[in-house]
Amino acid sequence: MKENSIKNKLYHIIFEAETPSGKLFDIVLLITIFLSVICVILESVADIKIQYGDLLQNLEWFFTILFTIEYFMRIYIVKKPIKYIFSFMGLVDLLAIIPTYLMFIADLHHLTIIRSIRLIRIFRIFHLSSYVRGGQTMLFALRRSLPKIIVFLMSIVLLVIVLGTLMYIIEGPMGEKNPGFEDIPNSMYWAIVTLTTVGYGSAVPITALGKFLASIIMILGYGIIAVPTGIVSAAIVSNKINPNTFRCDSCLSEGHDPHSKFCKECGEEFS
Repeated sequence: MKENSIKNKLYHIIFEAETPSGKLFDIVLLITIFLSVICVILESVADIKIQYGDLLQNLEWFFTILFTIEYFMRIYIVKKPIKYIFSFMGLVDLLAIIPTYLMFIADLHHLTIIRSIRLIRIFRIFHLSSYVRGGQTMLFALRRSLPKIIVFLMSIVLLVIVLGTLMYIIEGPMGEKNPGFEDIPNSMYWAIVTLTTVGYGSAVPITALGKFLASIIMILGYGIIAVPTGIVSAAIVSNKINPNTFRCDSCLSEGHDPHSKFCKECGEEFS
């Protein structure tokens, strides 16, 4: 009974963001993650590493030990530890601590990129609805809009292929032999840069027809930027929800209705 009581208390602290202790835990976790990533970033600067290398190394171990304790606490608390270990966030939590321990084997500085992946753990605190108002509404809207956004992106890919091929025909070896359009992949790259209104200027059309097509692409670019915004906005308006961080302690999924009796993901009955 005492063990279950401890588990319940730890569960409310670590997994329930609506409780005062849960909010405090998530805020401390957020600060710790940011500080640990800043240490990784600073360590990559040669001058800073020469002067503060030992301090940064000690801080790295301090943060790693904290994350290790937290990782095993999560495994201890959840009903299905194996499911958590192989979940996306479980793997991210593991990757946040492994690189530092691997330094016992060798001085693996190239693992800096993997160590920086712990920044992904910030997603854990996105369910702090008191501090990120409407965050859950946005998440649900994005999920609902995902099929439309995928269709939209596929249409953009098709458009880029068509526009890139047209520019290759007009400006490439078949036309004016413009060096920026010597093949279709390069022409597609130019189409992407122009369509997104980035415009690096590394390749420019020289024919009248090419310039006309480029002008059309630039105008299309502004419309393309607005489409995803409209899709998500429509989903937000039509899908008003009551933000809730209630979490299933079996599969760890969130966003359940306040009066739900069963998990919408795994079907587990809520106690």
